[in-house]
Amino acid sequence: MILAAVRDMAKDKIAPRSAEIDTENEYPWDIIELYRESQLLSMIIPEEYGGVGTGELTCCLVIEELAKVCANSAHALADHWLGLEPIILGGHEEVKQKFLPQLTTKLAAFALTETEAGSDISGIQTKAVMEGDNYIINGQKIFCTNGGTADFISVFIRTSADRNRGMSVCVVPKETPGFSVGKKEEQLGMRGTPAYELVFEDCQVPKENLIGQEGDGFKIALGVFDRSRPFDAILAVGISEGALQYAIDYAKERRQFGRPIAEFQGIQFMLADMAIQTEAARLLVYQAAALIDQGSSFISQFSSMANCFATDTGVKVTNDAMQILGGYGYIKDHPLEQKMRDARLLQIVEGTNQIQRVVVARSLLR
Repeated sequence: MILAAVRDMAKDKIAPRSAEIDTENEYPWDIIELYRESQLLSMIIPEEYGGVGTGELTCCLVIEELAKVCANSAHALADHWLGLEPIILGGHEEVKQKFLPQLTTKLAAFALTETEAGSDISGIQTKAVMEGDNYIINGQKIFCTNGGTADFISVFIRTSADRNRGMSVCVVPKETPGFSVGKKEEQLGMRGTPAYELVFEDCQVPKENLIGQEGDGFKIALGVFDRSRPFDAILAVGISEGALQYAIDYAKERRQFGRPIAEFQGIQFMLADMAIQTEAARLLVYQAAALIDQGSSFISQFSSMANCFATDTGVKVTNDAMQILGGYGYIKDHPLEQKMRDARLLQIVEGTNQIQRVVVARSLLR
């Protein structure tokens, strides 16, 4: 029932906006309002805090449907879920009661990356010092999706010099004095969900906004990535599905040498490979999501496997779909150049695909 409603919304209300969202390079507030009305914002929030309490697999199915028609709209939802995941995973009861009910309708963001802390997340330098009952935060974050639009931001901070155990995470409301939004990045793709620089200058945050205990930040970040990477992976699958279907429809209609190009074996083999790769990626993501719902001990391995394979597939399938359209695939009259640009980001965020391979290899060799 949820998926049928999402599929109708995607087809009737989101798909017509996809190209415009990309062109305008602006956050799709009208789509967010649809998510509020349909309770998609609160899908992963447990019922006791006013949410829907949906499992990982169902959330992946929702992202997949949205990504088929508009990657930006799917990305906006996935990154909202990413922003509130630290609270769900690591927050004590008071923090959950304080923020999760608000996040059923308001937006969250996840702020970890810094200029010297990309793949090496323990290299963060944004510093928090306790003064009385407050943390005083100073530093900068970069590449924060939803950072300029979120009401609450899960911010990773350094509370001691220890590289891993000195990482903590707290919730920073957007109106907090000392917090400001800096540069908005000009991106190749996902232009409707731009990344922002966040600036903290003597930003005063109450100690009760700390998620978990001091020093829990590294552990919480890794746990969040285990649960959020399948969302990026299924986003790539949805993009692949949309690109594949567009290429199939085009190949049936486009005529060269007196017949549809779909009748040429070279095109048929390309379409077959695209379908095989997309289906394999989809099933791997479903497997990772099911393991998360089951509480398996193999979550990290399968989450990274799914993320790596599906996002690589997304780039390859969109590129091949463009090739089938030839010169038409390269121009903005058709959606494939946008799908390729959008897919490319997913090989980078929440750990590059090189990092995903490191995670998988370490899991195998333990």
